[in-house]
Amino acid sequence: MNVAFIPVRGGSKSIPLKNIKIINGKPLVYWTIKAACECKYIDKVYVSTDHNKIREIVEALKQGSGIPLFSKVVVISRSAESASDNASTEFAMLEFANQYEFDNIALIQATSPLLVSSDLDQGFKALTENETDSVLSVVEQKRFYWVNDKKGFAHPINYDVFNRPRRQEFEGNYVENGAFYITSRMGLLKSKNRLSGNIKAIKMDSDTFFEIDEPSDWNIVEILMQRHKKSFQGYLPNIKMFLTDCDGCLTDGGMYYSEMGDELKKFHTRDGMGFSILQKKNIITGIITSEHVKINEKRAEKLKLDILESGCKNKLAKVLSLCKLYHFDVSNVCYIGDDINDIEVLKAVGLGCCPADAIEEVKAVSKYIAKVNGGNGVIREVVELIMNGEEKDE
Repeated sequence: MNVAFIPVRGGSKSIPLKNIKIINGKPLVYWTIKAACECKYIDKVYVSTDHNKIREIVEALKQGSGIPLFSKVVVISRSAESASDNASTEFAMLEFANQYEFDNIALIQATSPLLVSSDLDQGFKALTENETDSVLSVVEQKRFYWVNDKKGFAHPINYDVFNRPRRQEFEGNYVENGAFYITSRMGLLKSKNRLSGNIKAIKMDSDTFFEIDEPSDWNIVEILMQRHKKSFQGYLPNIKMFLTDCDGCLTDGGMYYSEMGDELKKFHTRDGMGFSILQKKNIITGIITSEHVKINEKRAEKLKLDILESGCKNKLAKVLSLCKLYHFDVSNVCYIGDDINDIEVLKAVGLGCCPADAIEEVKAVSKYIAKVNGGNGVIREVVELIMNGEEKDE
């Protein structure tokens, strides 16, 4: 059995809890979990953590990803000692290897979100080749390297200064990018190292040279991910009903009061146009909210919505009853929510979405995270996502 081992501790200093910080619409660890789950050679994906918040987010990802292969994921605990600042990754790997049975292990670093399943496929293929004991990921760099001697004088280590090669003639060097390492359980236990014996290198895209260790790395990698189009790639269901929470989605979540004590809310005009687009497509539209205030009724009436469920305490039950009423499957529903009471609905519907400023637990189960905050055109953005999906189908 081949397993992936993804260690994610909660003690990151430069970027607190970076492994679950949102990058390109998903928690950082999501991208490497996805790559591991999609690798045809990996049977189980173990995410090892010492932090309850990380555990909760990964469990939520597993349940709400919409990707069947996420069933491979198993979240396990790691000791405080293995998650300390001074503990090596090998310490965590050996702790795991002494508790679990497997044949081969792929150590995957969550800080390498540009990793894709085809890279891992190549790695496991290489491991099966004759006399190969371990595999690591690298990038090729055509750079001239120098070192200082004891007297402080510099010397080249990979070229002759009197015979400088042209770039197209220079073979360059391989540099570890830290994305993954593959070895056998026996080799790990014997050598106590992630690599041993005869080692083969798998060359990855040059952009994968960047790992996320510092805030500046984060900005670079996010731009690269967008360039590589690592964003929403999920299946867009046939949406027949579009529902949203009100506060924090249609509004910015703020509570405003006039001098007379009247409650005020700020809505966005582009969301109104979004509902209009849906209605022209004969898609049922509505608001489901736990609040019961007059201003929501006025907004729903102005938008000509089909549904307004106010004072709703069990949103999932209400959505399921609406599906029964309109003869739709829950997979044909798009729902937008931002807080804890929206989570069960977001998991159940075909397209669960949230604003950019939703709570982390909601982001983890949402299939799409908007680029804008609540009250700033979230509905319109999701509508455009749906409409673009329809155009592609046509």
